[in-house]
Amino acid sequence: MPRLAGGIRSASIITLLALLGLAGCSTTDTFEQPAPVPEVEASVAFKQVWGMSVGDGHDGELLYLSPLNAGDVIYAASADGELVAVSTDNGSLIWERELDDRLFAGVGGDQDRLYLITREAELVALARSDGHELWRASLPTEVLSAPQSNGSMGVTQTIDGRVLAFDSGDGHALWQYDGVVPVLSIRAAAAPLVGSDIVIAAFASGKLIALAADSGQPVWQYELGQPQGRTELERLVDIGGQPLVLDSALLAVGYQGKLALVDIRTGQEIWSKKASSLYAPSVADNAIYLASANGDLVALRGSDRRELWVQDQLACRQPTQPVPLGDYLVLGDFEGYLYAVSRADGSLQGKLEFDDEGIRVPAQRLANGNLLVFGNGGRLAVFQLRPVE
Repeated sequence: MPRLAGGIRSASIITLLALLGLAGCSTTDTFEQPAPVPEVEASVAFKQVWGMSVGDGHDGELLYLSPLNAGDVIYAASADGELVAVSTDNGSLIWERELDDRLFAGVGGDQDRLYLITREAELVALARSDGHELWRASLPTEVLSAPQSNGSMGVTQTIDGRVLAFDSGDGHALWQYDGVVPVLSIRAAAAPLVGSDIVIAAFASGKLIALAADSGQPVWQYELGQPQGRTELERLVDIGGQPLVLDSALLAVGYQGKLALVDIRTGQEIWSKKASSLYAPSVADNAIYLASANGDLVALRGSDRRELWVQDQLACRQPTQPVPLGDYLVLGDFEGYLYAVSRADGSLQGKLEFDDEGIRVPAQRLANGNLLVFGNGGRLAVFQLRPVE
């Protein structure tokens, strides 16, 4: 109840935990079972505007293939190589491509291009206009997060901590930064933030590192978590969610670390609070919302980080990043349920069984106020929240 108040490096070098739940709902030597699907006395309902299937979705693999919301067009891809462009308003198909590659990450994009990562560890750039291939570049190892671009260069980050930049026009390599990652890390990865003069990357070591966009040289670094404990599990400090840009600051959270607001120019801490999450926080009005690693949904007052409420009925259900939508937060879980949660007190106000293969990618709020959801099984849909009559 709410309480107010491609190729992979050798396993000898890096081992990835295959389940978020393994990290999020464990103690030193025990693992908690997920809470049962909560009963909800619904006051709001998810009304589908349109829906479709995109290939086989994640095709049973632990991926984070996320649709790209580009205003009036949505681009979505599946692990088996289907790529579609559809109208945001009604889901009508604009174009479709069946790629020969299996896909591991995407969809990233800029004004003219889309970016995908193949299973064979290649960065592929395609034209946004019709999906034809423009160029591809080989990567040293696997990538889980969507490539990002500022229009002049595309940037991607491998699971072993390398950040690579490529010219957006022809794909030639610009620079590479080699980060340090621990022996054991969680199979989750934050996409880099790419600005005109700075790139900010998050690492499994618990560090945020700002790199000069023109050279890849480090500008500053900040620790969201420091490895502590006797076992490798206790020492996990991954950053799984892309930091939020709030004016001239970054809001970021780490696993077994802290939630922090950091000056984007200098990396100086503005404030921090102990926290643990593998998804980025959300912000609405004067509140911060966080899906904790143990499954609790937490609301904090933005001015002083005082806890407003905790919703604990989704314990160990691997809830996704909460998305503010009017008076509610919307999030998914590992069994494919969508939930609408009251922003006022954290109570569950709506529920929908969406995709029986689960929901791993956070929902997205569209410019028209609707909600975009992509399930692990490939179901892509847009919803409105409506009062129950």
